[in-house]
Amino acid sequence: MQQIQQTKVNTKDLVETALLIALVYIATRFINIRLPIAASGGLVHLGNTMLFISAIVFGPKKGAAAGAFGMGLFDLLSEWAMWAPFTFVVRGIMGYIIGKIAWSNGRNGNSMVVNIAGILVSGIWMIIGYYITEGILYGNWVSPVMSIPGNITQIVVGLVIGVPVAKALKRYIK
Repeated sequence: MQQIQQTKVNTKDLVETALLIALVYIATRFINIRLPIAASGGLVHLGNTMLFISAIVFGPKKGAAAGAFGMGLFDLLSEWAMWAPFTFVVRGIMGYIIGKIAWSNGRNGNSMVVNIAGILVSGIWMIIGYYITEGILYGNWVSPVMSIPGNITQIVVGLVIGVPVAKALKRYIK
């Protein structure tokens, strides 16, 4: 008979994950700039910064949960509600990619170069994911190209702020 391995989740993990979700939501909701050029009325926000920090400091599972639930909740509670299921998937996978790369080979998010690589790989995923999302939602495969500069801006701002903050936090969070 096949054994099912159960993952033990403790109170500390639940609280940390809930706080990370809340921080991603708050940074997305309250620290943002609406883009006038995007066809979808896009947004540049610091939710990415918190997502990057979450995945680098706490790993792929918490990074995925923070991105999926934090930004998905933002979409659900805003005028972008129709984006919520797509955001849940795109941002969840994004957080997982960053965390998986940052925590690869026992690094546990301690290599700035590897952390940056994780962000860049996940950024490519985000651009592709949101291009496809916008194409599906609006039935137009040309206009989503206008959203790419805003997505790149979010990735760069998140990287520039998130990587140094994550490095500083790694010293204090065990």
